Amino acid sequence: MTDPKMMDQIKNGNGFIAALDQSGGSTPGALKGYGIGPDAYSGDEEMYARIHDMRSRIITSPSFSGDKVVGAILFERTMDGQADGKPVPQALWDRGVVPFLKVDKGLEDEADGVRLMKPMPDLDALLERGVKAGVFGTKMRSVIDRASPTGIAAIVRQQFEVAEQIAAQGLVPIIEPEVSISIPDRAEAEAILLAELTKALDKLPEGREVMLKLTIPAEANLYAPLTKHPRVARVVALSGGFSRQDACTKLAQNEGVIASFSRALLSDLRADQSDEEFDLVLGKAIDEIYQASTVKS
Repeated sequence: MTDPKMMDQIKNGNGFIAALDQSGGSTPGALKGYGIGPDAYSGDEEMYARIHDMRSRIITSPSFSGDKVVGAILFERTMDGQADGKPVPQALWDRGVVPFLKVDKGLEDEADGVRLMKPMPDLDALLERGVKAGVFGTKMRSVIDRASPTGIAAIVRQQFEVAEQIAAQGLVPIIEPEVSISIPDRAEAEAILLAELTKALDKLPEGREVMLKLTIPAEANLYAPLTKHPRVARVVALSGGFSRQDACTKLAQNEGVIASFSRALLSDLRADQSDEEFDLVLGKAIDEIYQASTVKS
């Protein structure tokens, strides 16, 4: 059953969701940006230990709290790890930050202008572990590379089918059909996506709520109707390759949408920073993203 206090924080809390869910393919890049090159670790276990140390440092930093960060999305190994001497989901919630779990296993090759999620045969077992660990919800990503009506319909259909499986475990799914910001027909793709999401949301049973994680749209406030839909707990935006400054400027133009940034949140953090420097840099990023999420222009 959904935790009512966590649901209230997600639906009504002022702030944004931190995406701390880099997985196998994106971990080396995240570490490199943090100042840890591939020569600093040997093999996957050391690599994951390094990225966990980075995430633990973020989670336990004084500036990282539920006052401005309402939720955080975790990679599976992060969920299973510890921070501040506690299981990570508990450490987050003790700070007022609602824990989510990334559940997708990556993307299929592009077909019909989209990249669907790979099969997740062990999803139920992972969801059960998430429930036991105290996570509130999940996140799963697929990608739209072209304004293909049939491809976008297939992405939305797959996302909502998996969301049903997630909701059956008492978790709140974050549905993330990312539209690539570099495609020439992006605005058309986003209009198709809006129509498909609306149809799928309208079919959900009474009492069911999902979250949506979407690319900041080319047309400001395009997704405003989704922020008011009775089946949507919250609409959050990914930074999608924009710099933090650009992402925040664009986000501030979209009423009712808060951030769920990864690179735009972590881009200035470095392993060799002192704890004081680290917290100052993280706090500055948090303040900027919080402002864009809560004060609209």
